[in-house]
Parts: sequence; C-alpha cells; structure tokens
Amino acid sequence: MLAFIEEIAREAGRIAVEGGSHLTSGQIHAKATPTDMVTEIDRRVEEFLVDAIRRRYPEHGIFGEETGRSAGSSAWCWVIDPIDGTTSFIHGFPYYSISIACRKEGRTEAGVVYAPRLGELFRAERGRGAQLNGDTIHVSDCAELKSALMATGFACVRAGIRPDNLDLMPELVRSIQGVRRCGSAALDLCNVAAGRFDGYWEWGLQLYDIAAGALILEEAGGRITDYSGGAAYPEKGVAATNGLLQEKLLPFLARKP
Repeated sequence: MLAFIEEIAREAGRIAVEGGSHLTSGQIHAKATPTDMVTEIDRRVEEFLVDAIRRRYPEHGIFGEETGRSAGSSAWCWVIDPIDGTTSFIHGFPYYSISIACRKEGRTEAGVVYAPRLGELFRAERGRGAQLNGDTIHVSDCAELKSALMATGFACVRAGIRPDNLDLMPELVRSIQGVRRCGSAALDLCNVAAGRFDGYWEWGLQLYDIAAGALILEEAGGRITDYSGGAAYPEKGVAATNGLLQEKLLPFLARKP
C-alpha cells in the first residue's frame, strides 16, 4: 500500500508543478473567505488521486479537502489534501505539499507527504518508522524551549476564529529560540519528524491537513496532542514536538478555549 501511495503522490506532484507553471488568475477562486483560496489545479490533483484510489480500492471511503466525504463498504478511508499550502502554490513559493493518508477504523496506517518543488517525499507505515527520500528520520533531541526552533501557522486567523494564534504568540515566541511560518501543516509536521524543527503548534486545522504528517511524526519518535495534551486533534488544536518539549509547550497553549 505504501508503494502505491508514493506512486500516486509523485504523479500528483507532477500535475501540481506543471499546472503551477501555467497558473492564471482565472484559475484561482475564493472559498469560504476571501483569503481561503482554491485553484483549479487543487481540484485537478484531487480528481486524479480519487480516481486512482477508486480504481485500486473501490470499496474504500475517501475524504478529500475539495470533494468532501464518500463512504465505502470497508473500514478503510483515504484522507487527501491535494495541495497543502495553496497560498504558497499560488505565489510560486515552493513550500507546499501533497498529503495522502490511509486510515483504518479512524487510525492512520500509512501516509505520504510529498513536496514536489523541494524534491522531498516523507513516508511512514505504522510500526515501521518514517523516511525522507528513503532514509530513516528521527526527531531532534532538543530538551529546552530556549534552544527550540518551532513552526506555526495561521489557519485560525484565515477562518476568523477568536481568540487566535496571534494572541498566543508573544509569550511563546519570547521563550523559544525562533519561529518559522511556511504555510503547509503537513510539511511542518514532517520537518519536526526530521529534526529540523523541534515543535509545531496551530489551531483551526482539518484532518486532511495533518493525517499523514501526524503518523510520520509519531513514527519518527515525536508526539502530537491537542492543546490540552489529549487526543482531540485537530479539532482542539495541534501541538507537536520531539516529545521532550511536549509538556513544556502545552502550558503556553492552555489559554485557548
């Protein structure tokens, strides 16, 4: 199954790169809010992925960002974000990804996050570790917030949720070494898995944003919870670290209801 996911992720990446090189303003549309965008390439990529999965696994359900949910006759469900980081994609910034997860009875069993413009493919299968371009990856050993490089995002701001991430930023940013914001939750989780970031937090995400990345992080030795340390993510926030920093990050997020 993992080989199949990798195969379709690479083809989806090719479609995205090719479409992005010829993207026009007429192919860009607003969704729920003027800052929440979708392109015809997002839809083209998702259509390809859905068709490929249905041909191989016709009994499986599918949950895609653009096409929504379709029930299957089995316990398996695929969770797809065709282009995670659409704003980056629109602006030609290479930090976007294709995220594909396969879940059984609500638990992700295999996942791939592919950044075609960066040439990086992250993958994991439950119980078998995580890899980047075929090489095993592991989270960092950073144990102090003051030495930590973390990532975040502003899905909550785009959605108009208050209080939002900006309210949490001042105290937290003053307590860590640095913060990065690149626009793809899936890749942010993978970069924690690869030890590039020591942690990541964000509010206002959906399952398709994090399903594959969360498994990759866990298989690389990391930990992901909601803002209170429970398992209700992403609905109640995403707090992801190398594990050593989890209990040190959570108090900063506790103010979010």
